[in-house]
Amino acid sequence: MKKLWLLLAVLAVPALVFATGARESSGSATTGGTLNFTWWGNPTRDERTLQVVRLFEQKNPGVTVETETVGFANYWDLLATKQAAGTLPDAMQMDYAYIAQYNNRNLLVDLQPFAQRGLIDLSKWSDAGLSGGRQGGKLVGLNLGVNAWGVAADRAVLQQAGVTINDTAWTWRDFENAALQIYQRTGIKTMPSNEHYQIIENIVRYFGVPMYSADGKSLGFTNNAAALAAVKELIDMQLRLKAAGALYDPEDAFISGRSMAEEPISKGNTWNQWYWSNQYAGLVSAANKPLDYYLCPSPAATGMKAPYGTYLKPSMLISMLSASKNQDLAARFINFFINDVDANRILMAERGVPIPTNILQDLSIRVDANAKYTFDYITKATTVSSAIDPPDPSAAGQARDSMKPILLNALTGRIASDVAVTQMVQAANAILSR
Repeated sequence: MKKLWLLLAVLAVPALVFATGARESSGSATTGGTLNFTWWGNPTRDERTLQVVRLFEQKNPGVTVETETVGFANYWDLLATKQAAGTLPDAMQMDYAYIAQYNNRNLLVDLQPFAQRGLIDLSKWSDAGLSGGRQGGKLVGLNLGVNAWGVAADRAVLQQAGVTINDTAWTWRDFENAALQIYQRTGIKTMPSNEHYQIIENIVRYFGVPMYSADGKSLGFTNNAAALAAVKELIDMQLRLKAAGALYDPEDAFISGRSMAEEPISKGNTWNQWYWSNQYAGLVSAANKPLDYYLCPSPAATGMKAPYGTYLKPSMLISMLSASKNQDLAARFINFFINDVDANRILMAERGVPIPTNILQDLSIRVDANAKYTFDYITKATTVSSAIDPPDPSAAGQARDSMKPILLNALTGRIASDVAVTQMVQAANAILSR
């Protein structure tokens, strides 16, 4: 059966590339060496990436970079067939959800020794920016773009209510006070924690525990009394806002699949909306009004860094494959891709906000106002971020889905907050432990 699978995988390569991908060979084979680089993309990303490849070849005469790209849906199938055929590329675009799997199969190269030898420059990289590529004590990926969780806020509503927010220090109590003041002075309500997973994750990380246990078989905060109490307080806080008339209808808030233009904040029904930072520009465009963007509040606790729960999430990474026969050249290419100013002026942060501070500063005067705002937000988030947790277990999506209706039952008063917390943990753990 295994031999049959390998045969089918090898035979599938040409058909898969022909149907879904684009392949280009830049330059001609020379004594300078040949590399293969594979990524998932879209027409804009593909064109910009190919321009960078051509620039690398121009700056490195005699080097040839062969490129291959497909859509994300087919990308991992393509890599599986390449592994079966023994034709994995020298370098590849990597997703955070898959990096542990590839590393555990010894398919990725530790990039730290290349940095120590000066082939990859990490001097402009923060520890938080590097953490997404660290697996098993090795640096097996470098972040091509970064995201941070937070809350969008209607700037005009805040100004009308006389509310100012210091998001590098605010707590959930501050959030509650702001929400009450906004409602009392404007009548605008607060969006509930409909994006429950990211909010709960941010809260429990504040207490030094991950969302999931190391083996992925349970929630990481299952037995952490302080974290569980903080999740309960998140529910109780919203129930207090509801009693005051200041909470937006949870039943409507938990409807999924809306376009950004249909979100309550876009329609002026709430002052806030929970989002990732790379969605900021799209939300501003959809809402057609100025929005501010703030870090997620922290639980009130003394002697702890706030907001400890914040982390930088890679939009995607670049990795070197252990199958590479020219690893020094692959390291030079990776370094060029992430650190070269001219290359990044071509890429123009299409993959996300870059990590190196010099690249960030250079692009910040070249991008539009919304992109610049996102750059500044990431710069701020970097100063208060802790290391990202390991990739989610495979059953994480089902676990998250099981928690959502329970939280809604609590916010609509059908069950008590302490019961809701217990049920959410039990439901998620039942799925994760299978």
